Amino acid sequence: MIQKFEFTELDLKGAYHIKPFYATDDRGGLIKDYNLEMFKANGISHELKEVFYTISKRGVIRATHFQLFKQQAKLVRCISGHVYDVIVDLRPDSPTFGQWRGFHLTGDNTEMLYVPEYFGHGYLVIDDSIVSYKASEVFFGEGDSGIMYDDPDIGIQWPFELIGGKEKLIISEKDLALMSTRQYLSKMSGVCNCEV
Repeated sequence: MIQKFEFTELDLKGAYHIKPFYATDDRGGLIKDYNLEMFKANGISHELKEVFYTISKRGVIRATHFQLFKQQAKLVRCISGHVYDVIVDLRPDSPTFGQWRGFHLTGDNTEMLYVPEYFGHGYLVIDDSIVSYKASEVFFGEGDSGIMYDDPDIGIQWPFELIGGKEKLIISEKDLALMSTRQYLSKMSGVCNCEV
């Protein structure tokens, strides 16, 4: 069986849901989740500068992250396990600013998200998982930031019932101290020259 790349642009302009190239036979399979020319042919200019992986236990939440400087567009795929992955449009001049979309990414479905610059990204780990990131910019610690996972102005509906309830949540001290959407807008005032 061969499944070719499928690119679907979301209603948050510039973000994509992608099914990678996937071929199987009697031996097993092959997944190709990035090809520069294929991405360009589908309107995505994504040149890799860094690839990394997160390994997370069930109940971990990693949200909602971005870099204030040296923005990182990311191609995100769950290699094993199951995560509820969320992207948020954080372009201040965007007509969809503050809107979020959520997707179940699993090792089995192989689906990916292309998260553009000036988007927040995070996920709730439903089953122990490994998630790969293919980033267009290297990690820049001084610009590392994010918005609280439970920010009321964004209102992400996390499926906590899938981990046994919110009381099972595992969250870092860093993520507990992230800013609000209002603080973000104050920081970005006059900074973001992001195209929509």
